[in-house]
Amino acid sequence: MAKVVEWRSKRYKEAAKKAVEAPVAVDKAIDIVKSFNPTKFDQSVELIFSLGIDAKQADQMIRGSLSLPHGVGKTKRVVAFCPDRLAPVATAAGAIRAGGQELVAAIEKENFTDFDVAVATPDMMRFVGRLGKVLGPKGLMPSPKAGTVTPDVAAAVREYAAGKIEYRNDSGGNVHTVVGKVSFDNAKLTENINAMISQIRRAKPQTSKGQYFKKVVLKATMTPAVPLVVA
Repeated sequence: MAKVVEWRSKRYKEAAKKAVEAPVAVDKAIDIVKSFNPTKFDQSVELIFSLGIDAKQADQMIRGSLSLPHGVGKTKRVVAFCPDRLAPVATAAGAIRAGGQELVAAIEKENFTDFDVAVATPDMMRFVGRLGKVLGPKGLMPSPKAGTVTPDVAAAVREYAAGKIEYRNDSGGNVHTVVGKVSFDNAKLTENINAMISQIRRAKPQTSKGQYFKKVVLKATMTPAVPLVVA
């Protein structure tokens, strides 16, 4: 039985009694997560990877983006850094704000960061680079590796506004991603989870040695984590 931490809420303590310590298959893990006491809101389902990488090494960084088969159950607020002539196209695709140096200035002067994703055309990055100190710590800096620097800004806006997710490892070598909502049926959650596991497996750095998937767990926003069997 999982250890119950004293400061946790009564709901969490009750849920912890159902938690398991031995890894289980994805379908079983979904059943366990859904068996925990429900909340008044539709919780996100989260997948957390503990990876055998050295996060201090640039060539072992894990970062990218993925459109899951069934989305994640929410839309995202996207801004687009692009030449002014492309701003109407980006806005029509779903950007809440789009433009060139005027948008860069707005973020610099107004500290405007009320968005989830920023995409940019390659020619705008020489201006967007000035925002590194503002956007970097918030994980909002456009990146070619993440697919948020692209000449097809309209397509990128559509994908991210529809729920395309970015992922990156933290300083401890962990990758934390959302793979859906508790309200999703089991088949959709299973497909999303397997798609993300496959994506992270493909992202294994060539210089990473030893066990890659050290631990993988599934949880909802307010539930204990359930360890997964991942080959």
